[in-house]
Amino acid sequence: MLKLLIVCALAAISAADIPEEEDVLVLKKSNFEEALKTYPNILVEFYAPWCGHCKALVPEYAKAAGMLKAEGTDIRLAKVDATEESELAQEFGVRGYPTIKFFKGGEKENPKEYSAGRQADDIVNWLKKRTGPAATTLNDVTQAESLIADNEVAVIGFFKDVESADAKAFIKTAEAVDDIPFGITSDDAVISKFEVAKDGVVLFKKFDEGRNTFDGEIAKEKLLAFIKANQLPLVIEFTEQTAPKIFGGEIKSHILMFVPKTATDFQDKMDQFKKAAEGFKGKILFIFIDSDVDDNQRILEFFGLKKEECPTIRLITLEEEMTKYKPETSEITAENIIAFCTDFTEGKLKPHLMSQDIPDDWDKNPVQVLVGKNFEEVVFDPAKNVFVEFYAPWCGHCKQLAPIWDQLGEKFKDNANIVVAKMDSTANEIEAVKVHSFPTLKFFPAGEDRKVIDYNGERTLDGFTKFLESGGKEGGAPARDEDEETDDLDLDAEEGDSDVEEGHDEL
Repeated sequence: MLKLLIVCALAAISAADIPEEEDVLVLKKSNFEEALKTYPNILVEFYAPWCGHCKALVPEYAKAAGMLKAEGTDIRLAKVDATEESELAQEFGVRGYPTIKFFKGGEKENPKEYSAGRQADDIVNWLKKRTGPAATTLNDVTQAESLIADNEVAVIGFFKDVESADAKAFIKTAEAVDDIPFGITSDDAVISKFEVAKDGVVLFKKFDEGRNTFDGEIAKEKLLAFIKANQLPLVIEFTEQTAPKIFGGEIKSHILMFVPKTATDFQDKMDQFKKAAEGFKGKILFIFIDSDVDDNQRILEFFGLKKEECPTIRLITLEEEMTKYKPETSEITAENIIAFCTDFTEGKLKPHLMSQDIPDDWDKNPVQVLVGKNFEEVVFDPAKNVFVEFYAPWCGHCKQLAPIWDQLGEKFKDNANIVVAKMDSTANEIEAVKVHSFPTLKFFPAGEDRKVIDYNGERTLDGFTKFLESGGKEGGAPARDEDEETDDLDLDAEEGDSDVEEGHDEL
């Protein structure tokens, strides 16, 4: 007994040495390992004080920490200022903010990346799935009602025999879903309360129709498809909080309606959009974006849109190649949207490629200006070696590169065989190159075989010069055929680049 008291006292002293802010542990290199020993399960956020996404996460992260602490669980939330604790950030491969990692069982090696949403309930549910049973046993009506009331979405399996094959398939499904709480019951009162006539699965939610009952053979893959189709609202608004669910979900085809919430016909447009969504559950995610919100302007720009063009519709696929589609009509009605989505699912649509008009002086300066309409004519001229910067006007790294790129153009302006060019990839798209981060630098050597070489060298005048003078050999990746050029760039930008994806700030 004395030994146990001593151990508890030492643990209390260790815990006291780790400061807290709003129930969140504040970790540094000096106390990190001690925290892992004291608390067996810790979710750690690596943040930067200036990061907008980190600031937006603060209240939800603190709320989740308080919820777990109040429940008396052994799960704690912690944070590390990665700008101050650079050694820790480097040790755990932090490349962007926020980076959130889960350390289980006091182990420092191979922490698991947090993969759910950024609401308090998302965080708590994800952690409980990682530390407890995949499905909570519900022994009475109160427990079942609490599970439903406390969560935006919850899934409950109703089985007379919790050891049956169907019940085991349900548990396997629960183990595969991180961001939704699962319950399982064989209690007659619970089954009667929710009017379940036979063994089955019900998804409860606080939106749309309120509940969905699974119909069919209870198998993991079929249950996963059922949950995927019903766990999100028919129409979901794009916000800082919903972005992880939108981009991280399994539905990779998204239709977006850009509309200002202040518009007098906003509700009518939403009703039409929602009506169209009913027939595409689980196939296409319906998203609306408030086009008046400043934080959404980057998304409008990505689709080549301006505020005055809204309301309007666009469709995008987020598979290996991001492909955009534009409807032929701008009138937003359920019938038009249904026809547009049906043509998409049947493969009848052609991608929409944005292009600016060709400037009158596009070839008058040392760095030539490319747009979608003149790209192939210039870049695939068999007599020219063409070096192109694909940039975004808002990209800080592109702005830093601009004077060097101008110097490079000046240096080779009198060379008849070399063209230095640039293209605004937020306003122009071509089939030959898919750009996912900025700046992207590619070399198109002379010849008939339409080769493409990625530039991977130093972004200096000397580095670029050696690359061009060596015919793309010094500082370049292996050449490949233009037909093979699809989505070879990693969606996670290299350090120093600006990623196209939303949801975190690069180092």
